[in-house]
Amino acid sequence: MSFRITGLSAQPFAHLFGLSEAELAAHGAQRFSGEGLPDRVELRDSRADETLLLINHEHQPADTPYRSRHAIFVREQAGAPFDAIDTVPDALRRRMLSLRAFDANHLMVDADLVDGAAVEGLIERLLAQPEVAYVHAHFARRGCYAALIQRP
Repeated sequence: MSFRITGLSAQPFAHLFGLSEAELAAHGAQRFSGEGLPDRVELRDSRADETLLLINHEHQPADTPYRSRHAIFVREQAGAPFDAIDTVPDALRRRMLSLRAFDANHLMVDADLVDGAAVEGLIERLLAQPEVAYVHAHFARRGCYAALIQRP
């Protein structure tokens, strides 16, 4: 079964790009630099010379018991969001993941853990369930939202 993985749009975060540390703090955000931080827009790990913003993001805005927000990294000046069919970006493939399947009413109907190196099997199992409308991928260690997974 085919699947589509997408990153977040950078547009909702663009107003934070280039702000001073004090201005970021007023938004509850912090700037980090260094290699290996997972950007949620392009779904890639940062390079040593790049800066990312650590922000609190509401990734599950539906008014249900599963409404949720958590910390995410967004690379400053991030470009187009990752959007690919049947392709798992390296930032997901290199990490332990928690996949959480939701129905059209935004209620969780299934979830499981998987090594990102073998994520395709779990994606296929979850999306094969007719009640599943979409899947959220989270980085299992820290619980941060990673990406959206849907049927193409």
